[in-house]
Amino acid sequence: MEWLEACLESLQTTVFDVMPVVIILVVFQTIILRQPIPNLRRTLVGFVCVILGLALFLVGLERALFPLGRIMAQQLTAPSFVGLDEAPLQWWDYYWVYIFAAAIGFSTTIAEPSLLAVAMKANEASDGAVSAWGLRVAVAIGVAVSIAVGVFRIVTGTPLYMYMIVGYIIVIVQTAFFAPKMIIPLAYDSGGVTTSTVTVPLVAALGLGLATTVPGRSPLLDGFGLIALASLFPMITVMGYAQISAWRAGRGQAAE
Repeated sequence: MEWLEACLESLQTTVFDVMPVVIILVVFQTIILRQPIPNLRRTLVGFVCVILGLALFLVGLERALFPLGRIMAQQLTAPSFVGLDEAPLQWWDYYWVYIFAAAIGFSTTIAEPSLLAVAMKANEASDGAVSAWGLRVAVAIGVAVSIAVGVFRIVTGTPLYMYMIVGYIIVIVQTAFFAPKMIIPLAYDSGGVTTSTVTVPLVAALGLGLATTVPGRSPLLDGFGLIALASLFPMITVMGYAQISAWRAGRGQAAE
């Protein structure tokens, strides 16, 4: 009964949130463009599927993913797990947390539907010059590194702006001097598509759970910021992937 009430409440909230989008689309289509809505039945079925899917997704976040992230953080940071009998722990004692963060960042990014869509379109637009699989792996490596670095930031309590400043300096240098021009817009977009359906809930749950369990950390001040890093590092790795590909291509031509 509790699950049913949560689903109904989430469905009501989702309908309320989606209705402005529906109204705008209908108004522009029927009043501004003065055209009938194409494939009306299919469109209505699609909207119903979107609403139901979002409602169930929100319930799943609240009931499963966020508690799972908190439990995993508690277990990975427990002194008994890391081999120490009592706190306080040092930052190097959390190495399993860093490994888990990198692994979860890589795996969730590979499974990200929005990244898959962008990679397929990039492959089509470039006539195969941009490998869809290579792009996905490059972005996933960037997210893995970013989540591991973000977890290190939470454990040590260092300020987020230091990582953001250094990261964006690297991005600016790559953009201005080293990265192939054709890859730059795609690299910037790749940083945005990583923070989507699959990645964000797990990463947010991990960050909040870790900030709650690590002594001296605030969930509000330290628990957030992983998603910002997850948007930054893929830009670096995608441009780095393009630089390596360009270097290998130039080396192959020189050898011929």
